[in-house]
Amino acid sequence: MKIKKITLWEVPLTSHATYYMAEGKTCDTVKSCILRIETSDGHSGWGEVCPIPHYLPAYASGVAPALQELAPVLLGAKALGPNALLLEMDKFLLDHRYAKSAIDIALWDILGKVTHQPVHTLLGGRVTRELPLYHSITCVDPDEMARIAKTAYQAGIRQFQAKLGADADWKADVERLKAVRDAVGNGPLVYGDWNCGATKLDAIRVGRSVSNLDIMLEQPCETIKDCGDVARATGLPMKQDETAHDFKSMLEASEQGCMDVVALKLSKFGGLTKSYAASKLAVQLGAKMCVECTWGSDVVTAASLHLASAIPTKFLLNTCDLSGYVSPRIASNAPERSKGIIVAPDGPGLGIEVDEDTFGKPTLILD
Repeated sequence: MKIKKITLWEVPLTSHATYYMAEGKTCDTVKSCILRIETSDGHSGWGEVCPIPHYLPAYASGVAPALQELAPVLLGAKALGPNALLLEMDKFLLDHRYAKSAIDIALWDILGKVTHQPVHTLLGGRVTRELPLYHSITCVDPDEMARIAKTAYQAGIRQFQAKLGADADWKADVERLKAVRDAVGNGPLVYGDWNCGATKLDAIRVGRSVSNLDIMLEQPCETIKDCGDVARATGLPMKQDETAHDFKSMLEASEQGCMDVVALKLSKFGGLTKSYAASKLAVQLGAKMCVECTWGSDVVTAASLHLASAIPTKFLLNTCDLSGYVSPRIASNAPERSKGIIVAPDGPGLGIEVDEDTFGKPTLILD
């Protein structure tokens, strides 16, 4: 069974609400790259990567050239199992892991369909069926953030990510965290996320001002060292996101004492294969995990849910229904959130039926 054809579509995804983040970063309508790999014996698998602006050293328009560059390695290669092909891709094209991530997901989808097993079974088996979700809250007025949090709480959500730093006002960020905590009461997890946009001083002042509210901090600064300084100065738990993207960075963050939680985003690591390996390291380091991707629709959401299902329950903090934040939806049978949880599909491979008629004309066809 060999790779016969690769088709790539670039699909605009529009968020139901504009996300405002630190340093002027926003996320509204972004381009997601969705690909299908077809094999010589009639099987096919779906992959997706959606590198949102200002987040990773990646851009959506770079996926097609990367696929063209990798065509000599991909076309005609054995399609059953991603590991050997990933090694060949890494030899042929250094990094560009975001593009390889979509390929890797599609190969897992094919493997599951050929063996009639869901991806979470191929990853070692489903450990957790009901996956806890968090709800991400855009950085706006504190009262509006409280309203959003309260609405999500009433729908069953018990973990809340509050975006911070959009106005570079540390006092306003304190009020945002206080408002969200007050809206959801004691008990639910609340954490403030700067997406690397805070100075050490501002992050420390915010952390110390909310230290009595049971708050976690997420990625305040651009470097792991600075994040470690903030964690030590505030005494608050911390989640690493942008700066955790391989074994080296995870080990450094653990040594700095600022990785109580790590975000395993598929495109940061290069797909399911390498993210699953990273999950094993996170367990050894004693870090809980948020399993998701940067952004995207039903394909990458399904992939991340399969990985989350295979994480030991003790170490799974949460996941995200990324496709629930955007339109269009591209798979009618994709999982939906319900009372704060979501369940990975049970069908073979990714377990979703993708409707390619919603994509429009392909950007690239390799055969």
